[in-house]
Amino acid sequence: MDEKVRIDKWLWAVRIFKTRTIATDEVKKHHVLINGQPVKPSRYITIGENIDVKKPPIIRTYQVLGLIENRIGAKIAYQYVADITTTEELEKLEISKFNNTGIREKGTGRPTKKERRELDTFFG
Repeated sequence: MDEKVRIDKWLWAVRIFKTRTIATDEVKKHHVLINGQPVKPSRYITIGENIDVKKPPIIRTYQVLGLIENRIGAKIAYQYVADITTTEELEKLEISKFNNTGIREKGTGRPTKKERRELDTFFG
């Protein structure tokens, strides 16, 4: 284990983001916060820190349990990170799954003129 690990490397290594480039970009966009403050991709993290990751529609909170630089398997990753996201945030995710107004079935194509009029009157 390393004593110092960059935030972007750690996020990628514990499989929060699929690639390191995506992790770096999300940190640069201020979608990753430590102690409520946006950080740079080069910031080093320590064990015990809480990291907030904005993944719409919710903000996930992770606690650093261990430091690692190299990507590991999903079965081992839980040893280095704990998901401590609040139940209120997880409820937002469940609500958003059912709130899919305006989404059409795949393969049905564009709405017809009649369907469009019905949609316009429904939404108003």
